Amino acid sequence: MLSRLRQRLPQLLCAWLMCVMPLVAHAGDVLRVLAWPGYADPDVVKAFEQRTGARVEITFVDSDEVLWQRITQNQAEDFDLFAVNTAELQRYIPKGLVVPINTRAIPNTHLQLPRFQQLKSIPGIVHGNQAYAVPYTYSEMGLIYDRAQFATPPNSIQALWDPKYKGRVLVYNGGTHNFSLAAQMLGDKTPFQVDAKEWPAAVQQLLALRRNALTFYTQPEESVEWFKRSKAALLFANYGSQQVKLLQAAGLNVGYTIPKEGALAWLDCWAITRGAKNMALAEAWIDYMLEPEPGQVLLSRQGLANTTSESPYLHPGDRLIWLEPVEDVDRRNLLWSRIVSGDRANKVLAP
Repeated sequence: MLSRLRQRLPQLLCAWLMCVMPLVAHAGDVLRVLAWPGYADPDVVKAFEQRTGARVEITFVDSDEVLWQRITQNQAEDFDLFAVNTAELQRYIPKGLVVPINTRAIPNTHLQLPRFQQLKSIPGIVHGNQAYAVPYTYSEMGLIYDRAQFATPPNSIQALWDPKYKGRVLVYNGGTHNFSLAAQMLGDKTPFQVDAKEWPAAVQQLLALRRNALTFYTQPEESVEWFKRSKAALLFANYGSQQVKLLQAAGLNVGYTIPKEGALAWLDCWAITRGAKNMALAEAWIDYMLEPEPGQVLLSRQGLANTTSESPYLHPGDRLIWLEPVEDVDRRNLLWSRIVSGDRANKVLAP
């Protein structure tokens, strides 16, 4: 037995070193992470700190604009990495605020589902044959419906416009996504680029949606309150499965479906800033976040899908349309504000 132990000693020593080396390599280091609520819960962070010996400083944001402000206010020197969706990522790359990621240094990318390993097939991640982010979590903007008011699940976004549900439809209060929704209704293959001649038709679609809607929500918790209090029939779920989980937790009998036109979907990734002080530690964080435990936390606590296992909210054949930069964010939001205020089409489109 002693001889066998001696034979295995080099293997045991190697295994021990593999466990200890990360602690030695990162002990005393600080990792500065900018993330969304639910992406870095205290117990998840603590496990990473214990494994690496590093200390993690988490700063949370609640909007894309705040994220932009925090990264740009000191030319990305205040954080090592951050979570950002693929459409927003396009703002950071040309400004040189993020750096290419060596995916070979993140072995857990091999645990991801094939569609998330094929980075070139995801709009916005790869530029000049270099990857600038690693997919982490996502959610689609499906339709949530009250099972008591639908004999069968709605299979099209046209249900949002159905006069049968007038005054019982909840819509997200955002011009960017709503104009993409209108473009889908018009049959556009690229809902993120509204052609000049299509603006009047898109506005008419959203004016009709306004007339059919009960109200417009901003935060997911707000949508739950409206759905419950007003006995809503249908909800355009800007936060997708996250809202499903919240509504079910509130005791509501709701279903969730992806329309036949496909669902707009955001994909949040981890990106490393040009101000990162310890590239290896930032890579270790991304690698850790792709392990099963953090991924399960996302699903069980937030209702958000991870990139290493199939989402229980989706079915084979469901089509997701990853968000891309739109032709004019400011114009979309301006026109939407006029639509919500009750203006007619000619005033909405006025210069």
